[in-house]
Amino acid sequence: MKDSVTEEHLYLGFSHQYRDCIFPLHTSISLFLLSYCDCKLFKVFLVPTGEDVDDQFVTKSCFGDLEVHLISRCQLPVVVQSCCLPAVVVKDGKFCRAGLSVVLRHIIQKTYEADPSKKDVLELLGFKKTCLKACAEVSQWTRLCEISIPLTVERFLTASPEHCQTIPPDILQLERKLGEPVRVHNDDKIRRQKLQQQKAGAKAAVPGLGKEATEEGKTVEMHEHSLPSLELSIAFSKLLVQEVPDGVSREAPHIRRTKTSDLPLLDHVFAEGLYFTLADVVLLPCIHQFLVFSKKQGKNLVNLPLITSWYRRVQEVPGVKKAASKCNMELLQLPELMSAPEEQLQDFSSVPDELEEENEDSHFIGGPRPTMTKLMENGIEAKFSPHPCPSWTLDWTNLPSAVNPGEGKMSRDRALRKQQQLNNLVAAVTKLAKPGDVIVDFCSGGGHVGIVLAHVMPSCQVVLIENKELSLMRAKDRSDELGLNNIWFIQANLDYFNGTFNIGVALHACGVATDMVIEHCVKSRAAFVISPCCYGFIQNTVKFKYPRSHQFKEILSYKEHMILCRFADQTAVQLPPERRLIGKQCMGLVDLDRAWAAEDRNYSVQVISMEPESCSPKNNMFVGIPA
Repeated sequence: MKDSVTEEHLYLGFSHQYRDCIFPLHTSISLFLLSYCDCKLFKVFLVPTGEDVDDQFVTKSCFGDLEVHLISRCQLPVVVQSCCLPAVVVKDGKFCRAGLSVVLRHIIQKTYEADPSKKDVLELLGFKKTCLKACAEVSQWTRLCEISIPLTVERFLTASPEHCQTIPPDILQLERKLGEPVRVHNDDKIRRQKLQQQKAGAKAAVPGLGKEATEEGKTVEMHEHSLPSLELSIAFSKLLVQEVPDGVSREAPHIRRTKTSDLPLLDHVFAEGLYFTLADVVLLPCIHQFLVFSKKQGKNLVNLPLITSWYRRVQEVPGVKKAASKCNMELLQLPELMSAPEEQLQDFSSVPDELEEENEDSHFIGGPRPTMTKLMENGIEAKFSPHPCPSWTLDWTNLPSAVNPGEGKMSRDRALRKQQQLNNLVAAVTKLAKPGDVIVDFCSGGGHVGIVLAHVMPSCQVVLIENKELSLMRAKDRSDELGLNNIWFIQANLDYFNGTFNIGVALHACGVATDMVIEHCVKSRAAFVISPCCYGFIQNTVKFKYPRSHQFKEILSYKEHMILCRFADQTAVQLPPERRLIGKQCMGLVDLDRAWAAEDRNYSVQVISMEPESCSPKNNMFVGIPA
């Protein structure tokens, strides 16, 4: 085992303890995963939300065999104080991973790296290792698992009796998700196997399992009445590292000829489909607390047949009961519930899914001209402020190689364009920054902007925030080569950063990320220098609705605004000049809407074209200053 593995510190929040659960639920979830993985690679700290730090607050039985230390928030490393918990920090305190999904995925990866025989742990990351990897800001599923369900259960447990008579909408949303057809890699083959099973009228048993099976000391308890489906057979075969017998996979000729549209759909076994993943680990402590509370209140769970079946099934996964026992979770033994009556199931389908409803019409017919004309008739056209320093440039030839983007795998032409883009952003930031300022490079990628700023502005503190681990690790390596001591790295979704800062910067923040960065800056009353990108990915989210400004809202519908966004991406150099010009105008209009929305919140904002414009097809840049 590498020495550096044991030098990581895991910080978990602590508000209170109730029976077998530590709150916030993000902490209970993290502890459950550590127990399930049998991971002791991290030094674990509990961070009370109050000022007092007292060992008597916490019952040690909730931690199993983990050693947990208490620490006050003011004692946290500086970089952690700017983040929501949970968070993991390496020994030098410069690199932090924050947010539930990022931290849990890191625990899984470190566990497997330390012991490659734990392939079942790595499988928690799912197909292509993407389970809960997408940001909660853009993924409805990540948001439901990571944020909505934990918060909903916490509120439900502390609500007054009159406010917990009905099932919370987010719990109903999960019930509905568990009833949706499953889509998995290679599902065509599995669906044909299911059709053959149905044709044969056979009851498929889980391969190699009777009432219970044992694998490496793990006992899998299976109830005879819960064994009928092919989906269960495949799911538990994978958990026990078994192959599905050949007889299951052979297909009759008439099965092979069946159209895909005529094949039976697959049913959920676990939260994301057929396989046990990190999503199940996240949901189990939450749903457990919800069911325990509901049972004590005498509530009828008949409205949640899919959730209760899932809850029973998760307990049959090898290692789950052992991990729950370590965490002092007394899992319920629930009876099998019949499906809810038809009219109750209809209630599930009526649970509002705002984003799906608002974004369902994503394919627009027609060009942008009618929308642009409508704006022009109301006196609105794209307008750009003059560039404040069009010829300003860094002295790239005399900068260390690790600062230069051309030292990576870029072609010479692309490296030149990247230098030109950086000239524009660094020039704007240089005019705004004062000694001692904290500058945050949002969506930093490999650190092209942040590393340049940290090098040329040593009197400022620079924080890089990026969701992609590999990109941020490359940035950290470049920083180490330069010996920079005024720079920090945070792997997190933007919402998990809550530090104060003076200037926010982002180069080619994709889609809604631009609006997220602006929002962070406005909340901190920080100046911002942002170059947007990927306008075609803009869509309504839980936090952001389009158009953004009152001026645009009075004229354009959401659909009309989306037409502008789609055509704002039509600026590639391969396109005809006239089409690129329309794309540039659409970019200008979308960004004008964003600028006006910021001005409504007491900002002065300029939309500028980068110099030279050929440095990027997405060459717009905001410079915003709080009034």
